[in-house]
Order: sequence, then structure tokens, then C-alpha cells
Amino acid sequence: MSLPRRITPRAFEEMPPGYAEWLADLKARVRATQFRAVRAANAEVIKLYCSIGQDIVERQGRLGWGSQVIPRLAEDLRREFPDQAGWSPTNLTYMRKMAKRWPDDEISQQLAAKLPWGHVMVLLDKADGIEDLLWYARETVVNGWSRAVLAFQIQSGLRGRLGAAPSNFAAALPPPDSDLAQEITKDPYVFQHAGLTRGMAERDLEQALIDRIQNTLLELGRGITLAGRQVRLTVDGVDRHLDLLMFHTEQLRYIVIELKVTDFEPEYLGALGTYVTMVDELVRNPAIHSPTIGLLLCTGKREATVRFALASTAAPVAVAEWQGLPEDARAALPSARELQAVVQDELAHQLALHPEAVPPGEERQAD
Repeated sequence: MSLPRRITPRAFEEMPPGYAEWLADLKARVRATQFRAVRAANAEVIKLYCSIGQDIVERQGRLGWGSQVIPRLAEDLRREFPDQAGWSPTNLTYMRKMAKRWPDDEISQQLAAKLPWGHVMVLLDKADGIEDLLWYARETVVNGWSRAVLAFQIQSGLRGRLGAAPSNFAAALPPPDSDLAQEITKDPYVFQHAGLTRGMAERDLEQALIDRIQNTLLELGRGITLAGRQVRLTVDGVDRHLDLLMFHTEQLRYIVIELKVTDFEPEYLGALGTYVTMVDELVRNPAIHSPTIGLLLCTGKREATVRFALASTAAPVAVAEWQGLPEDARAALPSARELQAVVQDELAHQLALHPEAVPPGEERQAD
């Protein structure tokens, strides 16, 4: 019995010079085209939904149609287009709501066209006014927030918290650097979800913790990456450890973050100011990096005490509150210190997965 003839690899498996680069370019172009097609299709859907909503509002006002027109329209459209989703009474109600709440100027409509319909519904439900709605819509487009993240940012009042932390930046830094530094602060910082309870199943609790870590990373801000945790700086033979050293990739500046699980005390700023000066001298490269700033996170603060303490500190620092765990979750979840360690470990893990995120000058940092 003869063995079957062995089939040798085909000659085309050996790629000609330049083929790999060309293929990579083609893949990128295909993906870009797919993205543009999806985005264009989404824009058309949003435009259609808005026009339907405007028709409903106009006819209800001019012809006196009542609320029953919506379920009737939903039934007729689903009968005509059985393979298309989106024709439920709830969805048509959101279309009407969009027509009434979303500004009809060209810029606002173009902004809406860049958002998935689910994001539009979240904005219509949760944003308080027109300015809030458009602000969160723009931030969603810029930052690529998921629907859940968008809802979290609105619920935690991100717009009102940005740039709100008391600081001495105006006195310690020249403009416009002082304004840029102030922009990356918040007050308060919201690091946890409130929906964690003692009776949650283990899998649900684990997922909630993962979600909370994700929100923690988001809360630190866009463009901020980990530069080190428990960073050791040795001066005069004495080791000092920084809780977190972050780096802002857009402003090219280090941020020293100190976490306190107590209310603010003036001496905390003295230590933080020292750490900021040390990082400026030992870590920062003055030729390319903006001045280092410090951020002190406490569980509470008295405004007058903070104001006096900031006025007596030369280093550029800010003070903000951070919201802790809800009472019903404390018995089931790690302590604040343990949670801090979990978050820091996750930051270190992300840095290990993406070593290219190491900021410039990191090699100068002490171990």
C-alpha cells in the first residue's frame, strides 16, 4: 500500500519584499473604512430619530394629537419593518424627548450625530440642563466613554468638580501654567460606586470591585498615567515614600498624590510640599517637563484651615476630598488602605502590560 503523496507548502507562502508592510497598510485602511461606515450609518440613524421626534412634537402641537399616537406609530412601524429594532413606544418617546430637549442648531446636531443612540438616551435622562447635556456629550466624544461611564460621570457631577480643588497654583506657578494645573484637579474625587452591599453574590462583588477600580483609573483624569507607587526618594540618608507618583502625558508634568483616610490637617501640606520639591529636583527633567504639582486627598476638610495652610506653602499643591465606601459595604469589602493597595496593584499591572506608557524621565526615578 503506497503512502499518500505529501503536499508541499505553496510558493505564495513566501511573501515578496514589501508585502508585509503593504498588507499592514491595507488592514489599517479597511478598518478605517469600516469605522467611517459605522459612524456614517450612526449619524443617519440619529438624524432620522431626531426628525421623527420633531414630527411627533409638531403634530401633537398643531393637530392636537394625544399621547396614544406613539404606541400606534410603534405598532405600525414594527409591522412595516419587522427586522429593524428601535420602533418600541419607549424609543419613540425618547425621539420626542430629544426633539424637545436637544438644541436644533447645526453644531449641536453634529455633536449628536457622533454619539450612539444609547448615549443620547442617557444624556436625555440624566443631564440637568442644556449646558450640562452638551458638555457631557462633548466629553463623551473626546474621551470615548462607554454608556456606563457616561452615566457615572453625570451622577458624580464631574462637570462641577473639575478644577474645583482649593490650591495655591495661582501664587506658586506663573500663568498659564497655573491655569493648566488647576484644570486637572477635582473636588471631591469619587473613587467608589455606592451600589456595593453585604448580601451580594461573590461573582457580583468581584465584578463590582473591578468596575470600581476602572472608575478609580478614570477618576484620576484623562492623560494621567502611573509613574510609580510607594516611590522611594532618599535624601540625607533618609528614605521617604510617596503614595502615588503620576504623570500627565498632555501637560508633561509629574503629580505627587498623597492619600489620607482622615480629615485635613495643615501638617499634611508640609510633607506633600517637601515631596513635590524633591520630585522637582530628583526626578523631573526641567528641559522638557512642566513644574511638578501635589494633590492631597483627604476624607474631609475645613475650608478656612485649608486656605491658611495653602497660603503658607510655597510648593504648588491642591487639596480635595475623596468619597469613601458606603456604610453597608464596609463589612464585606476591604478597608480603605487595602482598597488603595488593590488600586495601586492594578495600576502597576496596567503599566506592565503597556510599558510604552512609561513617562519621559522615568529612568531617573529612585526605586
